Amino acid sequence: MQIAHDAVVAFSKSWGLFYLVGFSLCVIAYAYWPGNRNAFTHAKMSVLDDDDRPLGDRPLGGKPLGPEA
Repeated sequence: MQIAHDAVVAFSKSWGLFYLVGFSLCVIAYAYWPGNRNAFTHAKMSVLDDDDRPLGDRPLGGKPLGPEA
């Protein structure tokens, strides 16, 4: 039994579309799920922690050097 190339293309286009739409809906639902709010807020605010000096002025642990250490 041979499968025609056109049949494979039609199958992949239609089911690929359904797969991508379903995957996108799952990602959007995950992003807006109320239980994930704390994790996303922490990720958003963690960028701003301890960024008052360039990275070269801090040891690898991330704590600033100097009078406030």
